[in-house]
Amino acid sequence: MTRSKTVKVDYLARVEGEGALYISYDEDGVHEVKLKIFEPPRFFEGFMRGRDYREAPDITARICGICPVAYQMSAVHAIENALGLSLSPELHALRRLMYCGEWIESHTLHIYMLHAPDFLGYPSGVAMAKDHPKTVQDGLKMKKAGNEIVRLLGGREVHPINVRVGGFYRLPTNPELAELRGKLLRARELAIETVRWAASLPIPDFARAPENTYEFVALSDPQEYPMNRGRIVSTHGLDIAARDYDDHFYETHVEYSNALHSERVGRGAYFVGPMARYNLNYERLSPLVKQIAGEVGFPSFCSNPFASIVVRSLEVLYAFDEAVRIIDNYRAPQAPYIDTAPRPSTGCAATEAPRGLLFHRYGIDASGEINDAKIVAPTSQNQKTIEDDLRLMLPQYMHLAEADLQARCEQAIRNYDPCISCSTHFLKLHLDPVRPGS
Repeated sequence: MTRSKTVKVDYLARVEGEGALYISYDEDGVHEVKLKIFEPPRFFEGFMRGRDYREAPDITARICGICPVAYQMSAVHAIENALGLSLSPELHALRRLMYCGEWIESHTLHIYMLHAPDFLGYPSGVAMAKDHPKTVQDGLKMKKAGNEIVRLLGGREVHPINVRVGGFYRLPTNPELAELRGKLLRARELAIETVRWAASLPIPDFARAPENTYEFVALSDPQEYPMNRGRIVSTHGLDIAARDYDDHFYETHVEYSNALHSERVGRGAYFVGPMARYNLNYERLSPLVKQIAGEVGFPSFCSNPFASIVVRSLEVLYAFDEAVRIIDNYRAPQAPYIDTAPRPSTGCAATEAPRGLLFHRYGIDASGEINDAKIVAPTSQNQKTIEDDLRLMLPQYMHLAEADLQARCEQAIRNYDPCISCSTHFLKLHLDPVRPGS
């Protein structure tokens, strides 16, 4: 009789939020995989209803302390889409610069403190720092530089408050940008070394069979590597505007998770995040990034999720390079923002959070009150793909000792840098009002 075995992790470590893992398998194969997200739902979509449209950027920035810019930008772009606003190139450039800061701070945190310990055999970033102090210190220096971009453009480093519908409350001054540029140039050198270091890590080999290839989904824009604008495209032929998102993607509830699973209509699981952006937009990376990728022998298309740590390091380098370019070409907008007025409408927007595609949709009535809200986070979109990876990966690692097998499974989850807290505001809540005498 074949004895059934399990991999059970009650609390996933080195991920943002609370989740667990359960896998049942035996010699015949993997029978059940559940990425259990038990963190309580936070109902942000419900919070938005009944609020003034101008509050959307500030409320959504509270969804996540690691990637508040992504939520804020997706919300403000969706509201501006509903109002028919088109921002000037100068305001767009400043929004893009702010997004560079978030990519830097989020990616470096993940690379050095959450993911690298898996490759080097440490239980935590703190333990790794004891043996690799300079490596971790360099990572923290880069994160600090990213924080400074967000602080200058957003008003503070966490939950920024300077973004408003139509633009910004305050514009940066030329001296402030010049001072920031010097810091970014110094940190960019560290980013180059980060790519070389990440590419030298012992990366496990994992490749899906041709019949199970990933469908990578990301934004794409002919003018730039995607951050806060573009069409939604995929490696399987998808090419749509954000307003058509609901026609091509849907969410389902699974009983063991407080976050919905997102799937492609008629296709199933898909893959968002740095690897999707990289694979779909490699040609739009800066010459410096492509040069360093070539020097370390990294390909222009990568489908091994364990190599995502290298892709993130390349995106960190790109974000520094792009931030310097934006500052060098900066021309102050005529005004910090465009005046707005409400109208009955619905607006949609998608941006590229550090962890991948982030979709927002809002309905607004004539008074400017939000009457509908939908937010689809990257982690909810990747959940089914993560489970599929574990199901397909496990057979090649069944020979490992139980502790090593568990560690490899957790590492596979951290390949996606899941932000569990972001993904747990989708559970639908229905409240029946209590009527007098009932």
